[in-house]
Amino acid sequence: MKMRKISVIIFWLSISLLGQTFAQNIEKAQPLHWWVGMRNSNLQIMLYGKNIGKSEVKINYKGVKIKKVQPVENPNYLFVDLEIGAGTVAGKMPISLSQNGSIQTFEYELKARQGQKSQMKSFDPSDIVYLIMPDRFANGDPNNDNIEGMLEKANRSNPHGRHGGDLQGIIQNLDYFQKIGVTALWLNPILENDMKAYSYHGYAATDLYQVDRRFGGNQVYQELIDKAHAKGIKIIMDMVANHIGLENFLVKDIPMKDWLNQFPTFTKSNFRGETVSDPYASEQDKMLMANGWFDTNMPDLNGKNPFVANYLVQNNIWWIEESGIDGIRMDTYPYPDKNFMSLWAKAILDEYPNYNITGEAWLMNVPAVSYWQRNQKNADGFQAHLPSMIDFPLYRAMSQAFKEPYGWETGLARLYVTLSQDFAYPNAINNLIFLDNHDVTRFFTDANQNMSAYKMGTAFLLTTRGIPQWYYGTEVLMTGEGADHPSLRVDFAGGWAGDKVNVFKNENLRPAQQEALAYFSKLANWRKTQKAIHKGKLTHFVPNDNMYVYFRHTETESVMVILYSGYKDTELDTQRFAERLKGFKTAKNVITDEKLGNLDKIKVPAYSALVLELEK
Repeated sequence: MKMRKISVIIFWLSISLLGQTFAQNIEKAQPLHWWVGMRNSNLQIMLYGKNIGKSEVKINYKGVKIKKVQPVENPNYLFVDLEIGAGTVAGKMPISLSQNGSIQTFEYELKARQGQKSQMKSFDPSDIVYLIMPDRFANGDPNNDNIEGMLEKANRSNPHGRHGGDLQGIIQNLDYFQKIGVTALWLNPILENDMKAYSYHGYAATDLYQVDRRFGGNQVYQELIDKAHAKGIKIIMDMVANHIGLENFLVKDIPMKDWLNQFPTFTKSNFRGETVSDPYASEQDKMLMANGWFDTNMPDLNGKNPFVANYLVQNNIWWIEESGIDGIRMDTYPYPDKNFMSLWAKAILDEYPNYNITGEAWLMNVPAVSYWQRNQKNADGFQAHLPSMIDFPLYRAMSQAFKEPYGWETGLARLYVTLSQDFAYPNAINNLIFLDNHDVTRFFTDANQNMSAYKMGTAFLLTTRGIPQWYYGTEVLMTGEGADHPSLRVDFAGGWAGDKVNVFKNENLRPAQQEALAYFSKLANWRKTQKAIHKGKLTHFVPNDNMYVYFRHTETESVMVILYSGYKDTELDTQRFAERLKGFKTAKNVITDEKLGNLDKIKVPAYSALVLELEK
């Protein structure tokens, strides 16, 4: 009897040890958790661990059904398709995997949704979006500059390296955004970029569920969102569907050969986004655009692969539901497979019907950009489902309009000509408009460091149609050339201990910087309450005599904007604008607070912008 008992004990001990060995094999389950009550009841869980591909999967949880278990080429992956039925209760769902007589059970959490996130509002034309490169804005926690085990260390003297800016630095300066009139923050990507070098920008993600710990990690990101919301500030997350970082586990241990777009040797994209909508484009050119790599360190994801598509869609929905972000900016929108991007946008909007997503289509002509906007009636029948476009054609017009001489299609006429093509957009007022960003020449440099041009550009950006996006530091005249990325992404003065100039505290700014900051802040804070700017129509008049005049108006409110590029003071006879001035007798100069008692003739200083709030 003793021998039999010992044998039984050894047998069960062996089974237990096998189970423990199997348990250690499961390294990742993604998404990290999910929610009950989602509009889409389907969920695909990706399991990752050594040799788990042949496992049998069982789930015994009321309301949840396994639809399919899918092993793939790499035996270290297993994809489990579930249906989470209506009425399923939140809780920890046991998932059992068995293989070779070994059984492992782990718990996967199904959470209850917090609030009415499916009805959440997003950023819109009432907002001013402030773009921040987190590594270059403010170092709120020097303790996370370097993380043990992560590949790149902080070195502020290296213009291409990490400088130590983080999310805590943004949290500590939320009052600054309120003060200057900003209502939303777009952060360049904050997910883990554990690359050997040059990944401070965030566009080479190595973990799509982990905020980079050098920025503070997931917990601090949530703290930023919560504290920003408490101050009435929205957060827009920068996402990338086209590529990931070379050090991502999905590249180092690829699930299947066609997870990435691969070639016998490194092959770059041709970067010609026009080919996607070009009715005459060759198949070769379209293939290189969609499948070529952005960079040797940024492998190109294959959105035509349904596993890749599910992974990315679920990841983006996870971040919305988990963190409460108020919108998405999608990088390099035309670069992935266009049908996948259509599926991606539709899936998010099906789950969050009031949500806003703006897409980067870096194309300089209106038809090529408008091709991607939701409800566009394209000749090829394609529907992108993208609510907002980043407006590069209008950016190009602004980059020239305030510095070159007036002509039939030059100078201020560029603004008129570009806006006159808005008929091509299904919803032009929802476009994100900008004077500069992290990839193009700083506006003050573009304006030949002319303060009058700076003010005209600022006035136009904050009063024309669209959602204005402002790049960090433009309010204090930061400069930089577009061909040189480091010069566009210089540290924000005051963000690091010991900085002699501190924008946050308004210390040691040059007079011109103080003037620029005050000008932007005055207009931005005024804009917060202006329904005519947020929702009003745009009526503009053909430019002449170095002058462009337009109105933003509702049935009861009206704002008149005069942009003048002449070098002599002048007096504007307003008879030509009678259709929009009818019923208004006086006006207030928004910048100076000066009262205009007579609108028949308006004095216009040389090379200036007037923003006039009309009064009855």
